[in-house]
Amino acid sequence: MKTVFLYIALFFSLVVFAQNEQLAANYYDKGEFEKALISFQELLKNQSGNSVYFLKMIDCYQQLGQFDAAEKALQERLDKYRQANILVELGANFQLKKDEDKAKKYFEQALDRIKKNPNEVYGVAGAFERKALIDYALKAYEMAVSLDQKFNFNFQMALLYGQKGNTDMMIEKFLTESYNNPPNLIAIQNQFSRFILEDGEATFNEALRKALLLRVQKNQDIFWNQYLSWFYVQQKEYGKAFIQEKAIYRRNPETFSNIVNLAQLSIAEGEFETAKEILAFVLENTQDLDLQIQAHYFLTEMKIKNASEKEFKTIEGELEQLVKQFGISPYSLSLQILQAHFVTFHLKNSELGKTILKKTLELPLNQYQIAEVKMELADILLYEEKFNQALIYYSQIEEDLKNDVVGHEASLKAAKTSYFKGDFDWALSQFKVLKTASTQLIANDALEYFLLINDNKVADSTQTALKQFARADYLLYQNKNQEALIQFQAILKNFKGDEIESITLLRLGKTYEKLGDYNSALSQYQSIIITHQEGIYIDEALYFSAEIYNKQLKDVDKAKPLYEKIVFNHEDSIFFIDARKKFRQLRGDTNL
Repeated sequence: MKTVFLYIALFFSLVVFAQNEQLAANYYDKGEFEKALISFQELLKNQSGNSVYFLKMIDCYQQLGQFDAAEKALQERLDKYRQANILVELGANFQLKKDEDKAKKYFEQALDRIKKNPNEVYGVAGAFERKALIDYALKAYEMAVSLDQKFNFNFQMALLYGQKGNTDMMIEKFLTESYNNPPNLIAIQNQFSRFILEDGEATFNEALRKALLLRVQKNQDIFWNQYLSWFYVQQKEYGKAFIQEKAIYRRNPETFSNIVNLAQLSIAEGEFETAKEILAFVLENTQDLDLQIQAHYFLTEMKIKNASEKEFKTIEGELEQLVKQFGISPYSLSLQILQAHFVTFHLKNSELGKTILKKTLELPLNQYQIAEVKMELADILLYEEKFNQALIYYSQIEEDLKNDVVGHEASLKAAKTSYFKGDFDWALSQFKVLKTASTQLIANDALEYFLLINDNKVADSTQTALKQFARADYLLYQNKNQEALIQFQAILKNFKGDEIESITLLRLGKTYEKLGDYNSALSQYQSIIITHQEGIYIDEALYFSAEIYNKQLKDVDKAKPLYEKIVFNHEDSIFFIDARKKFRQLRGDTNL
């Protein structure tokens, strides 16, 4: 029984102690330093050696202006434990008392501790960093390294130089650390990415580029070509990245994975000529069937995207030849799916598309390959307005790959199917779930449809406009762009001034873009900019207009102020980062 009571007493004492600790932390976080001081003093009675409680108590004294009490406590701590970091704390306390001479004396004493024992650097440098005494922290690290070569503080020193604004030294330390300790490469590149995004004058970008170029020229290690390629990818300078990747391949012709990835990035950013050059290089230099199939797939996909109707027959023949060349097998799956999609959505032969896919499903495929084929088959059934059959396939994929991005994509397509068929309540509930998806593209897409349905259901109880809009969207899905255009124009005429007007203008703009009528697209976006300034589509109208001026019409003077409006007025836009980068480029901030 005595043992039981002992355990009970111990348990309750631990609970009380934890509560006291939480209470002290709450007081401290709220800025109630008098109460926090008392709490930390009580905690130290039971754990006198706890440095966290002690430093919190010292900070409370200082926040209350009780510098003499802090000094006394620090001196007692120093006499008892002889910890080097307390010298830094004493110096910082004298700084608060405006006594710089005494502060400097204690700081120098702390550095002297490192001279006697380099291992003291951890406590001393850490204390200097906590007090934002960057120069002293750098001195501490440099001193330790000079005394013992086993120490490596490149990463910590780089961060400190970054805080000082000395980007050249920060880059130097980070690059040295990257080369000497490759496991730290990702963490360092993440730091660089943050500076690339945040540097308003783009001086950092130029400094990093020069530093990397210098290393490429001086050192033949492909590590630096890979680093420079990474940098150019961050800048979306895919042509320059390709130059580095070619140099890497010539010295180490073992893998094309980075080059193929670069082609995909180029395609995603609309840099089709660069992508074609990259993929042509792949086809010229590899005998690997998988890579050849990948390259042909991407080249054909680009050709389809930019083809006019009169070119469809040629593309059909090329696809047939490619499938024949590589055979009907799991290896050529991507080409078979592309062929089925093309004959359905461009040649309007959905029966042939289904036949191709049903034959593909007879192959020995893995779970993900089966999902790919079923997804395309569902897309074709949706094209044929067989909504319920399409939903069955999408549901099967959802069930088979519940927590996978492919499963989420199937969920999104199922929600869109319900939207197309006018089942807005069910679609809305699905989009509501998907707008928090971990995949950003799926989440953004779901959010757009959620807002569209939700806003227009409230504004129009009969949902007449929303039904017509969903029908027009469905025509776009079927690649019937002219018919969709007529439908959107009718909505704009019949529901002018209603909630649906702004999104209709946006869809019209995108439809005109698909048809290559950029001036008409700009007209729709301009209507949003003028008449729906407070609406949720203003940032998209600005961005799409800027992109047309920048990429299609090559009118920099008109593109620049549109990007600028996004940068200064729409920081929460998903286009903010890209708009900021392009605005800086057009403004001439960088010559990358």
